[in-house]
Amino acid sequence: MSAESTTLPGGRPAAPSAERPTQLAGGAAGVETLTIAKAINRALADELAADPKTLLMGEDIGSLGGVYRVTEGLKATYGADRVVDSPLAESGIIGTSIGLALRGYRPVAEIQFDGFVFPGFNQITTQLAKLRARTRGTATVPVTIRIPYGGGIGSIEHHSESPEALFAHTPGLRIITPSNAQDAYWMTRQGIQSQDPVIIFEPKRRYWLKGQVDLAADGHGGLGAFQAQVVRTGTDATIAAYGPLVPVALAAANAAAEDGRSIEVVDLRSLSPIDFDTLQASLEKTGRMVIAHEAPTFGGLGGEIAARLTERSFLHLEAPIIRVGGFHLPYPPSRVEEQYLPDLDRILDAVDRTFAY
Repeated sequence: MSAESTTLPGGRPAAPSAERPTQLAGGAAGVETLTIAKAINRALADELAADPKTLLMGEDIGSLGGVYRVTEGLKATYGADRVVDSPLAESGIIGTSIGLALRGYRPVAEIQFDGFVFPGFNQITTQLAKLRARTRGTATVPVTIRIPYGGGIGSIEHHSESPEALFAHTPGLRIITPSNAQDAYWMTRQGIQSQDPVIIFEPKRRYWLKGQVDLAADGHGGLGAFQAQVVRTGTDATIAAYGPLVPVALAAANAAAEDGRSIEVVDLRSLSPIDFDTLQASLEKTGRMVIAHEAPTFGGLGGEIAARLTERSFLHLEAPIIRVGGFHLPYPPSRVEEQYLPDLDRILDAVDRTFAY
């Protein structure tokens, strides 16, 4: 199949190869209340409708609709040649996606669980991330990889992990993670439309979290997928979080307000690149920062963020930047995962420590 091919796999007609539009076309106009899972489903449907060269592939995503039913109904609407049930072979899923992208298609691959991605790790980090640079920009590989990640679902290792730092360390990959339904819809669409490889880490324990989604063509409000967002303003300290811990950070800020402390909350949204300007502005306003993520603090993204902001804003710090995260051990059995995952009390304790200086 060439990029100018007029048929998709299976013989379905395809549009001529073309760059994606710079303006995102919205779905049905209006605001709807959706879960994060339904928002992602809607985004995938709208991208499939907008571009016949967009394809989905993954384990059980077709007839079953995925383990979490995120792709439910898409195979019935768009056919088995565009919503492809793959073998249980993550390396094959990624390798096939790379090949399709090089031939002018825009594949969206689903990895069923976070811990299942590692058979495809070599393809992602040594091929997908490097092809554009290797060809000096003559080849683009607009592959999107969706990965449900994080704990809190009562599951076991390989089903509850947070491997985002392993990918963020690899140049050539863009990595995003929504925390609410609005972002889940627009960031998914923006990620798919990127000319670079994008990994979307979806917080699986928040799939059922509901929120309003603006589906109008300008419903994203000009906010790009690779920007951080201040989701609560404050003056005394900043909590920076992403993905599944953003609701916990907001709850901690509400609890701190009862003690008279005004806490700002920044949702990172993008993990590579990181929007350091937004984080720096918040830190320099409040003078204190706590960084929270489910992944272990050892070698985690919180360390990079703390180091970079300390270099940028040392003279503005009222206290050291404090990290809150998982412990440096394999993900524990479900009966003790609540002790492993950062919660409201651990974040509040870190906030208290920043005021001890």
